[in-house]
Amino acid sequence: MLQSEKILSIRPYDPSRDFEIIKNWITVPREHAMWCAGRTKFPIEREDFARLLDDIAQRCGDAPFIATDTDGKPVGFFCYSVNAESKYGMLKFVMVDPAQRGKGYGREMLRLAVKYAFEFTGADRVKLCVLSVNAGAKRCYESVGFTYCGTDEGAFRYENEIWDRCHMVKVNDRICGDSV
Repeated sequence: MLQSEKILSIRPYDPSRDFEIIKNWITVPREHAMWCAGRTKFPIEREDFARLLDDIAQRCGDAPFIATDTDGKPVGFFCYSVNAESKYGMLKFVMVDPAQRGKGYGREMLRLAVKYAFEFTGADRVKLCVLSVNAGAKRCYESVGFTYCGTDEGAFRYENEIWDRCHMVKVNDRICGDSV
């Protein structure tokens, strides 16, 4: 378990105790689409979510994590993998309990995730993707030091909208002189 100086800890996701909590964090279809780009059913179902986590674990080595507050209550979720060859870490499926948004939990969870990536998995860079319409998530990522490094125009269609996929990266401070 990794703990922040302030308020959060991260630990591995445990479906038997965490799924029933996090399944209720996304209650609006559009928000669900912004979170997973159609990779799971709406609303989130246990078997479908388990299938998604298994798929990304098999294909990319992703592991799911839960962020907890000082009382051990889950407040955030994300998946992470690292490519040992390229030293690129990848964050996916970041979500925060909507009742806890605006309190700095998302930012703190991302700081812990990045710290874990750099200090424990040897990543030089951590990447993530965010859909262009998800302004709140983009602001949160930028506040932790993620910067834009590319866009896939028209990557996702939701109802009558077409959204771009924005790629963001945070470079480990020890290699800041390297190009992204």
